[in-house]
Amino acid sequence: MNTIIRKSMLSVAGLAFAGGVFAGPIAAHAANPVDGKPVAVAVQSAAPKPQGEQSHITLNDEQTANVKAIIAATKKAGLPERAAVISIATSLQESKLENLGHLGDANDHDSLGLFQQRPTSGWGTPEQITDPAYSTTAFLKGLRQVDGWQDMALTDAAQTVQVSAYPDAYAQWEQQATDLVGQHWNS
Repeated sequence: MNTIIRKSMLSVAGLAFAGGVFAGPIAAHAANPVDGKPVAVAVQSAAPKPQGEQSHITLNDEQTANVKAIIAATKKAGLPERAAVISIATSLQESKLENLGHLGDANDHDSLGLFQQRPTSGWGTPEQITDPAYSTTAFLKGLRQVDGWQDMALTDAAQTVQVSAYPDAYAQWEQQATDLVGQHWNS
């Protein structure tokens, strides 16, 4: 019986030693980082969760073409997917991704295009504002001027650029905008 116990104890001790030899340097490195600096661990974060209840519309060919134009302008500006998500959600709220011309009595002031930008507010001429590439670039220029837009809630970033009478309305389009960017960013 003593022989069995002794062999078991030696086996456990051997495993502990072997584990210490193999894991020891790794554990020691993590416990004692080089130059006393903490060891950085790369953690990839997921996209922010959409705020509040989400809306969704079915897009026609024109609206899908406008999504692609927004994505192309975002890429040309050298901005990440998050900028395209904010842009598309903003356009979903402002125009349902339709390039609006003058709507007569239904028009909100002189608002035009995908983002309901106003010539009288300095966004550009009516011809420029109704060009999806131009209007997106103008929106993105405004977005770039917002400190920390990358980490803001979508509705806060969009509202800072747009100055809407309905500042929280952009949030409802975040999931659809995220899905559209995921679908078309690499196509």
